[in-house]
Amino acid sequence: MKPRITLITLGVDDLERSLRFYRDGLGLPTEGIIGEQFEHGAVVFFDLQPGLKLAIWPRASLAHDTGLPLSVRTAAGSSLAHNVGSQAEADAVMQQAAAAGATIVKPAQPTFWGGYAGYFADPDGHLWEVAWNPQMLPAD
Repeated sequence: MKPRITLITLGVDDLERSLRFYRDGLGLPTEGIIGEQFEHGAVVFFDLQPGLKLAIWPRASLAHDTGLPLSVRTAAGSSLAHNVGSQAEADAVMQQAAAAGATIVKPAQPTFWGGYAGYFADPDGHLWEVAWNPQMLPAD
């Protein structure tokens, strides 16, 4: 398998609420909900960076598509990381997420590895780490 991730899909309970969180609250670009004409087809795609998109899809549709039973939500098994260029930017992103309706799980603070990071949970409990890592600064 070649290391080529092009899409990250998050199962959500309320597509409209999650659309507002990511589009209006966090400012991620999207064309909005598409695929509503298909049963289990409504989905939202957000452009993250060249070659990478974030999708939000109803959890029931994801369960239907995979053939797995709809399970209880849990956040402890994974997180998505958003690297920033400074500690101040980490604080600003955490504040933006909170204003958009995120739950601050762990406020941004110095880390044991020499960086600065915190966690928030989106409306469906998906964990996002916001991190300033002096060894992995973003290109922009």
